[in-house]
Amino acid sequence: MKRFFLFTAVLIGFLSCKETKKEEKTEVAEAPAPEIKLYTFDGGTVMVNNLELFSQDSTYQGQTKEFADPFYVIVHPEGTLMWDAGLPQMLVGQPEYTDPSGAFTVSRKDSVVNQLKKIGMTPDDIDYIALSHTHFDHSGHANTMKNATWLVQGPEYDFITSEEVKISGEGIYEAIQELDKIQKIEGDYDVFGDGTVIMKSMPGHTPGHQVLFLDLPENGPTLLTGDLYHLYENREHKRVPSFNYDVEETLASMEDFEIFVKEMDAKVYVQHQKEDFNKMPKAPEYLK
Repeated sequence: MKRFFLFTAVLIGFLSCKETKKEEKTEVAEAPAPEIKLYTFDGGTVMVNNLELFSQDSTYQGQTKEFADPFYVIVHPEGTLMWDAGLPQMLVGQPEYTDPSGAFTVSRKDSVVNQLKKIGMTPDDIDYIALSHTHFDHSGHANTMKNATWLVQGPEYDFITSEEVKISGEGIYEAIQELDKIQKIEGDYDVFGDGTVIMKSMPGHTPGHQVLFLDLPENGPTLLTGDLYHLYENREHKRVPSFNYDVEETLASMEDFEIFVKEMDAKVYVQHQKEDFNKMPKAPEYLK
């Protein structure tokens, strides 16, 4: 396939005395940071049988790699956001499936409904769903969230709903076709309006690819990469998968991402990297 600090509120009251005209200033304490929870769930496993696809050259020739495929729920005082949606749910209860090209072997053990039960939720408790992008391994149970508002970059929406994609036979349009509460966004978007949960536009992997920034109370500035990077090595060496929509756009997004990481002193979690998935507390535990 081609191409959000804390708002400091200081209220100053002025008490006027008619005789002395003396003014006194009263300061109100800072508003506390909102309590945000990041729950990590297992959206399946992707065995990459041909890792060479994840570079523009033959660097990974002959190599294989097992990818994690998580999805996340962010609980904020003002609402709940699901980030990404794992592999197709039709895989649950089925044997591993290898695509016709032999490049990928995929599996998924559990449904979104069963996993949400771990945190006392159902799909109806999800206010918003956002996908880093609409590839099949990130949109698997999206339709189950049909009562949530889909926050989607305009170019990604245009891409996934294009006639070319609809008739491609790849099934990626079908994965989101039941989402009818749609909020198209352009560029970076502050989900709850307080700078703690921000979707940042990072196109290139797909036309409207995005990453997620969280300002967590204890973990601090945190970034989930979507598929800007699949591997630590790709981040280190700025390697672009052969199937990205736009190589130059991807490289520009990588540069913007790293500038933002330094500005925010953020912790980065490469979503498909198993080591990063394994270090995350799993629901019902959460990253604070």
